[in-house]
Amino acid sequence: MRLYRAIENKQAKLGVVGLGYVGLPLAVEMVKQGFEVCGIDLDERKVEMLRKGESYVQDVSEEKLAEALASGRFKPTTDYAALAELDAVSICVPTPLSANQDPDTSYIVYVVDQIKLHMRKGLLIVLESTTYPGTTEELIEAELAKLGLTAGRDYFLCFSPERVDPSNGNYATFNTPKVLGGTTPECNVLGCLLYENIVERVVPVSSPKVAEMSKLLENTFRSVNIAFINEMAMMCERMGIDIWEVIQAASTKPFGFMPFYPGPGIGGHCIPLDPMYLSWKAKGYRFYSSFIELAQSVKSNMPYYVVNKTTNILNEYSKSLRSSRILVLGMAYKPNVDDLRESPGLEVYELFREGGAAVDYYDPLAKSFRDQKGVVVESLAYQLEQFRTYDCFVLITDHDAFNYGELAGLGVPIVDTRNAMKAFDLPHIYKLGAPVERNFEPVRTSAG
Repeated sequence: MRLYRAIENKQAKLGVVGLGYVGLPLAVEMVKQGFEVCGIDLDERKVEMLRKGESYVQDVSEEKLAEALASGRFKPTTDYAALAELDAVSICVPTPLSANQDPDTSYIVYVVDQIKLHMRKGLLIVLESTTYPGTTEELIEAELAKLGLTAGRDYFLCFSPERVDPSNGNYATFNTPKVLGGTTPECNVLGCLLYENIVERVVPVSSPKVAEMSKLLENTFRSVNIAFINEMAMMCERMGIDIWEVIQAASTKPFGFMPFYPGPGIGGHCIPLDPMYLSWKAKGYRFYSSFIELAQSVKSNMPYYVVNKTTNILNEYSKSLRSSRILVLGMAYKPNVDDLRESPGLEVYELFREGGAAVDYYDPLAKSFRDQKGVVVESLAYQLEQFRTYDCFVLITDHDAFNYGELAGLGVPIVDTRNAMKAFDLPHIYKLGAPVERNFEPVRTSAG
């Protein structure tokens, strides 16, 4: 088979559609492994940045991008007509939720329409975008069947879920195992062969549905357990127990326990969205997932819980939320990234404003965002004397770049949602999931 030999000899021309936090690292890794790669993205600004050697994805350094460009084998473009020259294409476009919390597959549909216009016979198509079980067959195979094309004969079709964890220093595209399911045995063979030439390990499964469900299981598992530990944190706080000490003690068990940690909510593209894809699809089978819905309910409540805890702590200093100045520390959804997608900090910020507080934020990585009214909000510069004038800090994201000692030393009350300041046994630091101690004279800020 021509395509088999072309992949083995690394003569196959590969494409990646969607050059975001999933697609760009994949494209660069493909180039690194010796393939010629065409990266397709409709965002002209992104494509122009890539052509200039400027990376907008934290996990792709400009040095790596420069190497890919210098090889002459990486060609970013906005033109889908490039599909006509490709032997294989990986689809890495976003799959958000609609306003009604239903799957928005419009990006996939658009790419499939372009493939129908430009594909060559024998094309290998691999969908990587996270979505509900059945998507590969329903949105790609069924559409191409309308053209009289049969998977496994006229073209080849697989699903292989992305497993990107931004800023993870241990696991990246190459050494993260790749699950892959093809619509036919021939599709499976070619899909596995392609990725075996790109990543360290490929895990074949029997069908695209299994591969699609595997990704949803991974993230729903995390969602449910994070919701559970958040509920435990609220329970422990009510009972006068420190949840962080409880987790530390439970973690000494060498079997049967996996630690999860509470926080202000769940952010990022995957964990807040993927379980809802699964729940939506399950309803089509008249199956209703209580665990998913309950986890979603707990997750949605956490920003409100953080604001209520902050309000109660301000009361300890004879201050109301409405008259207070609050500094949010960290706005990204997880430490050491600049990614704001679905960050609980954004909702905490809006809730404080709705409550009448004057709110600013400091994040050395996520430098700006648009609020609910579309206004650009920019991070403050790091100025300790200015920070000293706030009535309260609320730590949302535990970036390594924060100087926790300096921030703690200002004497400003701190609501620590991540236990980032565990090294400082100070009475003005209040942990989420721990009781508020009232047996001390509150430290007054210079603002009050």
